Amino acid sequence: MPNHSFYPSGAARDRLALLLRSWPWLLLILVGCGQSPYALSPGAQVAANGQQTLIARNTELQSRANALDQSNQQLQSLLAQSQQKTQILNDEVVALRDQLRGLTNQLAQSRSEKEGLEKRTQAMAASVRNRPGARIQANNSLISRLTVIHLPGINVRQDGDVVRIELPGDQLFHRGGATLKPGAAQLIDAVAADIRRSYPQQRIGIEGHTDSDPMSTAEFPSNHHLSLSRATAVYDELTQRLHFAPQQLFVIGHGANHPIVSNATAAGKARNRRVELVIYPETYSPN
Repeated sequence: MPNHSFYPSGAARDRLALLLRSWPWLLLILVGCGQSPYALSPGAQVAANGQQTLIARNTELQSRANALDQSNQQLQSLLAQSQQKTQILNDEVVALRDQLRGLTNQLAQSRSEKEGLEKRTQAMAASVRNRPGARIQANNSLISRLTVIHLPGINVRQDGDVVRIELPGDQLFHRGGATLKPGAAQLIDAVAADIRRSYPQQRIGIEGHTDSDPMSTAEFPSNHHLSLSRATAVYDELTQRLHFAPQQLFVIGHGANHPIVSNATAAGKARNRRVELVIYPETYSPN
């Protein structure tokens, strides 16, 4: 026999049948009210709308954050480049300051050396002028006995109580140097022989002169250095090869301080580049 425990009672069956017959009407009523049988409640609808708004806002904020992060990276790159350029400029400033400090020290040293040379020159000239001895007057016949006045390029002149014999620098040295050129020895030999014959015991100054063109090399930082080196080269030639007594000679470097003519022309500069053998009235006593 079938098991009737799975079937509803008669009253229940009646209510179920009534409900089955009535569900289309209930559905129409819900549709007519503008509601879906599956519609959310008002609270759930508000929550859903708020969640969508938050998602959209979060997406917008994330996009703005990404744009700001990209801009920040670009600014960081520009800042790094600017800092690098600033460091390079600072290094260049430091290097220029060091270079300027070095040049300032060299200038101060050159000025000090120049002042020292000028003081020694003045003291030596004063000492020579104040010593008793034979004087060479302007009309003294001794100057006319010098045969070097007839040598090409050699100028001899009376300068107060001294006689000056000009040796052209361009015949003795290459431009900017202090080493005697080939052929310079013959010129020095001719002048030295005449001096030895005419003034055997006079004191002789060897004075170097340059033109006004600035001189600044590792070997010759100034015209004073160059003029003194050139005068010393002639001194060495007279004492070492021609055997003049060292106590008869003295050396001075004037640089460009005593031009004979204007340095405005090339010919004037050439005339001013010279080594002068200066015959003083003082005599010396050989040992």
